[in-house]
Amino acid sequence: MIGVVYLGNNLKTQERLKYIPGQLVRMTNVYKDAAQICTPHVSNEHFLVFYERNILNEDITAITYLRKKCPSVYIVLITNTMTDEERNVYIKCGINDTIQQEASVTELNKKIQFISERESVLFSNEAPWRGILKFKIPIWKRLFDIVGSIIAIIVTSPIFIITAIAIKLESKGPVLFKSKRVGTNYTIFDFLKFRSMYVDAEHQLKELSKEHNQYRDQESNEPKSTITAPLGDQAEMAMMDMGMESEMMISDEEIMLVGDDFVVAESDFNKQKEEEINNAFVKIEDDPRVTKVGKFIRKYSIDELPQLFNILRGDMSIVGNRPLPLYEAEKLTSDSSIDRFMAPAGLTGLWQVEERGRGGTMSAEERKQLDITYGQTYNFMLDMKIILRTFKAFVQKGNV
Repeated sequence: MIGVVYLGNNLKTQERLKYIPGQLVRMTNVYKDAAQICTPHVSNEHFLVFYERNILNEDITAITYLRKKCPSVYIVLITNTMTDEERNVYIKCGINDTIQQEASVTELNKKIQFISERESVLFSNEAPWRGILKFKIPIWKRLFDIVGSIIAIIVTSPIFIITAIAIKLESKGPVLFKSKRVGTNYTIFDFLKFRSMYVDAEHQLKELSKEHNQYRDQESNEPKSTITAPLGDQAEMAMMDMGMESEMMISDEEIMLVGDDFVVAESDFNKQKEEEINNAFVKIEDDPRVTKVGKFIRKYSIDELPQLFNILRGDMSIVGNRPLPLYEAEKLTSDSSIDRFMAPAGLTGLWQVEERGRGGTMSAEERKQLDITYGQTYNFMLDMKIILRTFKAFVQKGNV
């Protein structure tokens, strides 16, 4: 496990860090002392520094010094809101990550565990990096993508021409549809498809997703428990006196999270957050926004052909995890979801062929776990198997 150091003088944060299970957190409010603590005494010794945000100029000096003296250090800035300008300054001087000042013991521990589990990547000598986790596509996979996409574009060029004419004849609008998608390393790019919907389709999505999103069908019918009771002024003052402002109250039976105007059980809060993540994927059944040509090209996956140019350009691979729209990807930024984006983005992938094998039914959580599994186990033979299974499922009975 990596060493953990707290640099700051916030008594509440210090108190929480003392209760991290199985972890001794060394504390100081002098950055030179922190640098001395984080100097490796043996090879492959790494450190995580929780840095309490202070005055900007002083922070720049301290963080720059830490980064210079301690290359094997991962710095997490403890802060609340920041302007874009401030954020850029902190990133440039060497901050790796941030966490809220009100983070609970559980959240602080999760951050430590998350970084510890990825120690070999974060502190790799081959990539002594200064920001987010970074995935690099292997050479064999990139060469296969280039050769495969060029051959596929040449072979399918007649289909490109016929499809473009059919789309133009049926409805007004461009032949190609571009949407912002999030792929490997949370990289945003223009994702290409043949247009299969009417031109105002995206404006209808918000309403339709509430009524027809098949991934919402698994939600519990029980009412959500969120706000239970407002706090009176005396209760809030008592909480502040105990050093628990907007923090947690612990009873023998349940942990209660206390905000400015609500009290909620931690289990209910976690359940609500889990449901939000599970519903990140939006899929509409019997979508009325789809044109007649669109239904046909979707049924035979012809609408996906322009993505061969995305592959040739390097935005994605032939096989990988499906790039997600921004509104879906923004809900998958928790520690348990990040591994999904530390893998190749692809035209087809493990969850697509598995879903087709089940008749097109799969929960959002199952889909996410298959994406993570692919990212951890992919190889040339697995890619070939997925491609073969994709060809077998090319002619489909229904939309998937």
